[in-house]
Amino acid sequence: MNTPYYNDYGTWIRAQFPFRVQKISVDAGFTCPNRDGTISTGGCTYCDNRTFNPAYCNRNRSISEQLEDGKQFFARKYPDMKYLAYFQAFTNTYSSVARLRSLYEEALSVKDVVGIVIGTRPDCISSELLDYLEELNRRTFLIVEYGVESVNDDTLRRINRGHTFLQSQRAISQTHARGILTGAHIILGLPGEDVAESLRQASAISRLDIDILKIHQMQIIRGTRLAEEFERQPFPIYRIDEYIQLIANYIQRLREDLVLERFVSQSPKEMLIAPQWGLKNFEFTNLLVNHLKASGIRQGQLAEF
Repeated sequence: MNTPYYNDYGTWIRAQFPFRVQKISVDAGFTCPNRDGTISTGGCTYCDNRTFNPAYCNRNRSISEQLEDGKQFFARKYPDMKYLAYFQAFTNTYSSVARLRSLYEEALSVKDVVGIVIGTRPDCISSELLDYLEELNRRTFLIVEYGVESVNDDTLRRINRGHTFLQSQRAISQTHARGILTGAHIILGLPGEDVAESLRQASAISRLDIDILKIHQMQIIRGTRLAEEFERQPFPIYRIDEYIQLIANYIQRLREDLVLERFVSQSPKEMLIAPQWGLKNFEFTNLLVNHLKASGIRQGQLAEF
């Protein structure tokens, strides 16, 4: 959606290529250091990767096979589409540089794949890997996306992230310094964080050396440790009107050049305990834009950093 109210990802990504591009998620078989016992077990308390893995994303198939399956999925609608391989599930830099190079290069060898997006954690990056990514960035389109989730270290401990905000700052700064497009992911409504705390964090997010920001609402997914915590002692979950108001106030505090990729994530209904909004992403965006228009709100109006 091309909107004057915030710096939207759709408009930005169309300006990066002379053709339409679509992300294809791949599952390269990684785990996370807060799952395998390196720093913790059990993973993030809210996480179940099945909530965002599409049907064609299957770690039992090769990267090439997953990408070909994904291409078939999208080609029905846009036969001239090009693609970005999205290494999304778990921590996609959590291996040796030699293995990572093999996986990324395999993805780039697939016809019509014109770049890659790598989702990872701020404690799973190294100078050696950044050397390779810097070289890779010179010959293809590349985004490295870090799960920051919160600025508040108490929250990060509560949700078992296993890293600090300082680690996020350092990893993002080091990546940005290599000339690599750098993204961050945050969650609004984490347990213990109210509206005032979220708005307080917006300035710290704006000060990060990031180009792109993805925002999601807190979702309670069946079978997670957070679901057990929520059942024992429920914490506030935003209604749709409350969340729209929060997002509107939040983006006013973000610097105006920051590209905003998304504001919500919708998990499969059968896996979702709360919030039960029943809205598709584009429906939420339409409601948000209408609110921004009616309120005269634009990204960056109250930015202080």
